[in-house]
Amino acid sequence: MLAESEWNLSYDQEGIHPATDFTFGTIRSGFYLLEPYEITYADSDLGDAPMPRTDTVRLGQDYRAPATVTFEIGVDTVPAAAAPAGRHGANLGALSAIAQAWDAEGLRRRFAVPAVLRTVQGGRARRLYGRPRKWAAVGSRLTRQGYTPVICSFGCVDSTAYDDVEQTALVALQPPPHRGLKGPLKAPLTMAGAGVGAIHGGLLVGGTKPAWPVITIGGPISRPSVQLIDQVAAGPGGGERTVPGWTAELDLELQEGESVTIDTRPWARTVLRNGTASVAGALTWGSPLLENMRLPVGRQSLVLRGTSDTGTATMTVAWRNAYAYL
Repeated sequence: MLAESEWNLSYDQEGIHPATDFTFGTIRSGFYLLEPYEITYADSDLGDAPMPRTDTVRLGQDYRAPATVTFEIGVDTVPAAAAPAGRHGANLGALSAIAQAWDAEGLRRRFAVPAVLRTVQGGRARRLYGRPRKWAAVGSRLTRQGYTPVICSFGCVDSTAYDDVEQTALVALQPPPHRGLKGPLKAPLTMAGAGVGAIHGGLLVGGTKPAWPVITIGGPISRPSVQLIDQVAAGPGGGERTVPGWTAELDLELQEGESVTIDTRPWARTVLRNGTASVAGALTWGSPLLENMRLPVGRQSLVLRGTSDTGTATMTVAWRNAYAYL
């Protein structure tokens, strides 16, 4: 559990390259901040186009550049030993630890896999996704005495901070009602039919920005579809406005024990069967792009539809509340 003002950089092991779980930011960690952290944003990519023979421009589609977090860290091992030689050796070891964490050799060779930078600020546990970038130990005579300042940065995949705690909701497909059997009958008998499962207002999405859902559908089910129902929200001047929903449908069949996961997060954007095989091509023509399958802030309703012999199919929705800043 992180303490107030602490930061933690983590990512998984890859082959011979070890995992990282590196905590810094406070005196107790031995890697304390010399100056407050700095979150900077590059200039947006503007889509403005000049209007011929006028003094104006036509406003276009603008894109905001990802954030970069910069740290000035004091690597302090003065209490590690009484003799200068001991403090020097301990300081070199601590510098090696931060260099190893920021090197991320196994991570940076993997396509679309981010590291996680977590922190607690003002009692709010948040996380950023991205990768460690530059780091440099500032040459100093104090290194032999057990102290070296370090400057390092973390490049985010976007300009959004996320709740450290993930939210989840589960819905089960309800089998259709059966009204008896009609002949002629052939063995084996099945009771297949279109079923519906819904989370009516059960998704409470917090934060200040729409959230990216990770939707996992478990079989048996054929041609599953997920629908975010239109939402009526407060509009300007006290009126109401309709927030449009979306429907994503997959032209495939899942057997018992199989699953498909629609991961809309910016660093993933995948549709995987059983966690490995891509079935993005199974999304039907009317389905939205993954980047448009976001959950608006507020209470949301999701519906699972499909055909199932047993009616035991399920859908799990996971998301993290998103914020424009920490």
